[in-house]
Amino acid sequence: MSTLFPALTRPSDKTALRFGEQTLTYSGLARMAGALAAELTPGRRVAVWATPTMETSVAVVAALLAGAPVVPLNPKIGERELAHILGDSEPGLVLAEGGAELPAALGTLPRTTVETAVEAGAGAVPRPGTAALPAEPGEESPALIVYTSGTTGPPKGAVLPRRALTATLDALRDAWQWTEEDVLVHGLPLFHVHGLILGILGPLRRAATVHHLGRFSTDGVRQALQGGATMLFGVPTMYHRIAEEVGDDAQLARALAGARLLVSGSAALPVHDHERIAAATGRRIVERYGMTETLMNTSVRADGESRAGTVGVPLDGVELRLVDEDGRAVEAMDGETVGEIQVRGRNLFTEYLNRPDATAEAFDGGWFRTGDMATRDPDGYVRIVGRKATDIIKSGGYKIGAGEIENALLEHPDVKEAAVTGESDDDLGERIVAWIVPGARRPGEQELADHVAEQLSPHKRPRVVRFREALPRNDMGKLMKRALHD
Repeated sequence: MSTLFPALTRPSDKTALRFGEQTLTYSGLARMAGALAAELTPGRRVAVWATPTMETSVAVVAALLAGAPVVPLNPKIGERELAHILGDSEPGLVLAEGGAELPAALGTLPRTTVETAVEAGAGAVPRPGTAALPAEPGEESPALIVYTSGTTGPPKGAVLPRRALTATLDALRDAWQWTEEDVLVHGLPLFHVHGLILGILGPLRRAATVHHLGRFSTDGVRQALQGGATMLFGVPTMYHRIAEEVGDDAQLARALAGARLLVSGSAALPVHDHERIAAATGRRIVERYGMTETLMNTSVRADGESRAGTVGVPLDGVELRLVDEDGRAVEAMDGETVGEIQVRGRNLFTEYLNRPDATAEAFDGGWFRTGDMATRDPDGYVRIVGRKATDIIKSGGYKIGAGEIENALLEHPDVKEAAVTGESDDDLGERIVAWIVPGARRPGEQELADHVAEQLSPHKRPRVVRFREALPRNDMGKLMKRALHD
């Protein structure tokens, strides 16, 4: 019996995975992943060259069935970062699709080629020598080692136990009313929590179907939703593209309106994009909040109020508190008092691999320090205002969240993108700096400052405005604020 994927123990001709015109049924996935799992050694780490393909999905499922911890590798990874991850995690082999060109650093590892001979609309041709599904290890055994972005040093490997995967995916089943009837469409990379754990493993645990676009496009989203997909996962940059087009594309608007659930994550979705999509489709986007180390912590519920600018309420089994600078719990639920989010529950990672110092520093008496700052509304909805290190600006005696200023700036008709940071100021302590990608017209600096002052309050207006052609982002579309100052 598969504890992670019960549907693989009762395989059927239902489609489990679709990538482009390739499909793989649950019967095909059970045969193919089961046979590959038989070639792997339980407890021996495997690196997976995580291209957005059917082969990556089969490789990860097989490794999980075998009890071989997975180290997903970004196919765009740089040489230095790859060398660090390989040296830190010491995988015994690499799983990759046939024909993939691997970096020289992976050439020293044994390679197992993952083949999925799949015909359009048909099941899979199994690997030779198919095998029954192996017995899986206990829930505390490592499932994946996912490396963090490394903004303050080399990336750290967050060890995610099997227990964390099942806890998060089952909590989302409740929050999103996720069933085997759902078809999820997304075009996210498969080397991180959002695209791989939520986007691939989530549907498979539910005995549902995942339709991966290979590469995100609004046309692909429209066609998939018109073809029967019920859920869409995306990140803010994807929803921004949708927001830019949906007002003038009636077919896209109708397709989105017909979806059961639209979910955004990995970064805050600007309120302006929320409202543009809602106006065109009548549907509101659900936001959730998680981290590599914690998987998912909160979400707007499918049966709850989708409130722009919030990430909903704690998921089932997740305890969440806010603490002030002195480590005292923030009891106020007034939508104004800011504190750092700390969480605990079965969704948490076990440790940072080979970093007991960093692991100990990350916890406060059993509570994980997220570094994210937030407020709570009277009904428990969480509003994230920014990162403790980069998004909380102490100016003129005020503690100001960068996120609300960014949202205000994005409401200006001549602002295409916006980021807000703080920099040292002899008088104010820190002054507010706005980084702007203008639209068709470049707005004046005073014009933007006045706009923020009118929308929020005078002390939150930017004192400096810097214009850029583009803002630096990573593969997930997350803004890299440290790079702005570099």
